Amino acid sequence: MSYASLMEPLTLGDLTLRNRIVMAPMTRSRARQEDDAVTELHALYYGQRASAGLIITEGVHPSANGKGYNKTPGIYNASHVEAWSAVTDAVHQRGGLIACQLMHCGRVGHSLNKASGTRFLAPSALAAQAEIFTEQGMKAMPVPEAMSKADITEVISDYRRAAGFALEAGFDAIELHCASGYLPAQFLASGSNTRDDEYGGPLENRLRFISELLEALSEEVGASRIGLRISPGNPYNDHVDDDPVSTYSALLMLADRHGLAWVHAIRMASTGIDSLALTRQHYGGALIGSDSFDPKEADAFIAERRVDAVSFGRAYIANPDLVERFQLGAELNPMDKKTIYGGSGTAGYTDYPALPSAS
Repeated sequence: MSYASLMEPLTLGDLTLRNRIVMAPMTRSRARQEDDAVTELHALYYGQRASAGLIITEGVHPSANGKGYNKTPGIYNASHVEAWSAVTDAVHQRGGLIACQLMHCGRVGHSLNKASGTRFLAPSALAAQAEIFTEQGMKAMPVPEAMSKADITEVISDYRRAAGFALEAGFDAIELHCASGYLPAQFLASGSNTRDDEYGGPLENRLRFISELLEALSEEVGASRIGLRISPGNPYNDHVDDDPVSTYSALLMLADRHGLAWVHAIRMASTGIDSLALTRQHYGGALIGSDSFDPKEADAFIAERRVDAVSFGRAYIANPDLVERFQLGAELNPMDKKTIYGGSGTAGYTDYPALPSAS
C-alpha cells in the first residue's frame, strides 16, 4: 500500500514537496489568549507532522481586529515572529515545509474572544446569522462596522505586513483563507456585501478587495509563494451568494491571472458544486483537494489528475506520522473528539503516539 501517486514529489510555485500529502489548516485553539502567541507546544505539534509534503497552519490573524475565535494565534508583531520562528525551525529541522494561513475573520467572532478595543470590520453592517463559541458558551455574532475606504486600505496593509512577518519567521509560503465566510469571502458574497461603491454591487466590484489584496501580497512575498483556500457554496458562517458558481469561477480566473502557486479547494457534495472540477476549469496552477479523502481515493484522484495533492485534516490530529502510516498501510490512531479544541497541555495535541519506526 505505498500509494505511488500520493508519494510523488510536487512543485507548488517556488516549493518542491517531497510528497503530495498536505496537512490541512485546523483551528486547535491553543494559542495564548492574552497575546495571541504560539508556544513551545505548537513547535512540537507541527514538528511532529513535518513528514507531510506541506503543512498549512491553522488560521492566523493578520491583526488584532482580525481575530474571531478563542485562543487562535496572530502574526502581527515582533513577538509573534519570534514565537512562530520556533515552529518553522522545528518543521525545517525534520525536512518539512510549512505555509502560514492568513485568516481575517471580519464580522465572524465575538467580543469575548477579542482584545478590548478591537473592532469588527466587514464590507457591510450585516451580522452573520450564526453563533460562535466563547468561554461563556455559544453567542450570537455582533453587527459589524461597515468598512470605510480607509479601513480597506489599512486591512490590506495589515495583510501585507503579516505576510512579510511570515517570511521573517521562516515560513515557506502563505495561504489566503478565502472560504468559511471570513473577510475576503464577505466581500465576495452578495449576501454579505451590499456596498454601493466600487467594492460592492456587480461581481467585478465584489472581487476588487481580493484583487487588491492579492496584488499587495504578491508584491510582498511573490505570487509563487501564495495559495488560495476556497469552498464554493459552503454556507458556513452565513456565507451566502446568489450565484456561487459564477462568483468562484471569476475568483479562480483572478487567481490564475495572478499566477498563484496553488488553489486549495474544499469539496462539499451538499453544495451541488464540484469545486475540484470548477477549479480545474478556470485555474491552470496546482490544485490541492480537501475534505474526507482516504489514501486510496486521494491516490486515485492524483493519478487521474483530478487534483495534484490532497490535504488531510482530522487524520493528522491523531497521527503525527500520517505519511509513514499510509506508506506501510498501518492502522491509524483514533481521534479523541473531546480534545480537538482548547486545552493548554499535551493531551490530545502532542501526545498521540507515532509508529516505533517513525518516532
